[in-house]
Amino acid sequence: MSVTSRYRDAWDGFWREAPDEAGAVFWDAEPARTSAVHLALFEPHLTALDLPMVDLGCGNGTQTRYLADRFARVVGTDLSAAALDHARRADPGGRADYRLLDATDKADADALRADLGDANVYVRGVLHQCEPEDRQRLVETVATLVGERGRAFLVELSEAAKPVLMGLAGGPAGPPAKLAPVFRHGIAPAEVSDAAVPEYLRAAGLTVLAEGELPLVTTEHTPDGTRIELPSRWYVAGRG
Repeated sequence: MSVTSRYRDAWDGFWREAPDEAGAVFWDAEPARTSAVHLALFEPHLTALDLPMVDLGCGNGTQTRYLADRFARVVGTDLSAAALDHARRADPGGRADYRLLDATDKADADALRADLGDANVYVRGVLHQCEPEDRQRLVETVATLVGERGRAFLVELSEAAKPVLMGLAGGPAGPPAKLAPVFRHGIAPAEVSDAAVPEYLRAAGLTVLAEGELPLVTTEHTPDGTRIELPSRWYVAGRG
């Protein structure tokens, strides 16, 4: 199975309109505030540093490029060809590889696994954007890529983030400028319960090795200049 054409088209439409400038996309905060923070939590659990690192749902590749400066081989994957166009333009030296991947499609997952072998996998804010029926299949792809030696790091908006986002969207002036395109393209964040993510991981044969809470930093600010941060939870998982 694979994602619906509506879902794929929504993401392609979003990324075709997205500017190339750093920080123009709502969730595209600088790596010092995002992947660097996540990597500090992830690295103590990596038992095989020689494995490729897969950035699953890499978007325009901001975090992928950061990871590529720290690991020997990094592959950014995304459902959207338009997103990967952004990523490649921003990485003319080819620090990372970029590949089109439907992470809900077993054939796509198996093909990438056949190429890479076991991998470490970084997933930032992808599950809550998935259609509910696609979430378990996406986590099964993570498990396929991890194999026996790899580890996965997932960070997802917590339940507490949805009312924050709905409050931002429903203000008198409407959604903030960087959030508005997300809603306009029909990819508004959906709720994933805090209890669901560990269950998805366990159902895919992965063990939760560590977890915690932290704010997910965005590039947008409130009218008083405060940077918007969203509650999130993080998980490290592997075969045990």
